[in-house]
Amino acid sequence: MPYNFDEIIDRRDTGSLKWHYNDDTIPLWVADMDFKAAEPILNAIEQVAQHGILGYTKPIEALYKAIINWHGSRYDLKLAKENILFSPGVVPSLALMMHVFTEAGDAVLVNDPIYTPFMTKVKQNNRTLVMSALKEIEDKYQLNLVDIEAKIIDHQVKLHLLCNPHNPGGRVWTTGELKALLVLCKKHNVAIVSDEIHQDLTLSGHKFTPLLTLAEAEGYAHNVVSLTSMTKTFNVAGIKGSMIFAKDETLIKKISQQQNLNDEYELNLFAYTVMQSAYEESGEWLEQVLAYIEKNIEITIDFLAGHLPDIKVMRPEASYLIWLDCSAYGQDDQALYDKLREAKVELNSGIKYGSEGHLKMRINVACSEALLREGLNRVYKAFRGGIQS
Repeated sequence: MPYNFDEIIDRRDTGSLKWHYNDDTIPLWVADMDFKAAEPILNAIEQVAQHGILGYTKPIEALYKAIINWHGSRYDLKLAKENILFSPGVVPSLALMMHVFTEAGDAVLVNDPIYTPFMTKVKQNNRTLVMSALKEIEDKYQLNLVDIEAKIIDHQVKLHLLCNPHNPGGRVWTTGELKALLVLCKKHNVAIVSDEIHQDLTLSGHKFTPLLTLAEAEGYAHNVVSLTSMTKTFNVAGIKGSMIFAKDETLIKKISQQQNLNDEYELNLFAYTVMQSAYEESGEWLEQVLAYIEKNIEITIDFLAGHLPDIKVMRPEASYLIWLDCSAYGQDDQALYDKLREAKVELNSGIKYGSEGHLKMRINVACSEALLREGLNRVYKAFRGGIQS
């Protein structure tokens, strides 16, 4: 069925984190979409509600089959039921992995810039945060393997938290890049946890490679875990649920035991239902929403090139988030953010993603074209005063 992503749905006064305003500010920030969820998902939720009994629930065989088929057919990731654990979310799983692979005080390496919880969860769990800055080459990020190895040696790093596809930069790391990183971490016995929540939002011309497929080939599956979820893909972040994949029997047992300590291994009835419906029936919605997102990305890039050419745009290879270098329009992170808010548009301040995010902003283009164009006009209004030296 054709979906109408031009429809503007009023999300104010619904408890929406994204639409938290008392005025007509346009939110182009936090990573959820302003699109109605896929019809099969909504129907599945309705069927559960109409059944009327919302009792204790466990994952059924059909759910495991849906997960296995989705990842096998799309990414050639061969999973069995025994390779899959459930978690309330990818961020709680990041925290969980600190206790699986490290002890208090151990060094954990992340890239800079990076999704903020990568940093906060390391610190909150009393681990030592080590940052390795990504290199920007030809308007896209590259892993700095020389720096990563130096940091591993200098700080005796035990765990590397990887974001693939990368947030906020939108890179889909190539097979070659991932292999090189894997070999490096294996050399120094550093575990890798790969956050792959944006995998299904990989854009045309790019190919997502699950790290686990390479880890098996390298004989390193005992030290590699992948985290993913249906929530980002199908715009159901309000229904908490995610998956943990590991291919080593001893490792999956260790993760499960750690989950049991805090009872973090179960999802609610609606999460299981949505996950199964998403992977079984909602591929058509995803195909259509990706086409709409790609159109919005082009609208954004063209608008900025024509109206604010001094903003440096990093074209995403995945997702609906675009990384913008706004350094031509200010020299203070808070002042840049405030300038946009005064124009009644909100973007994510880049400095929240690490020091490499200084004077950068992250914009979310997963909304109706009309809303996006108005938001871009407000960005122009905020910055049209010109370049600041």
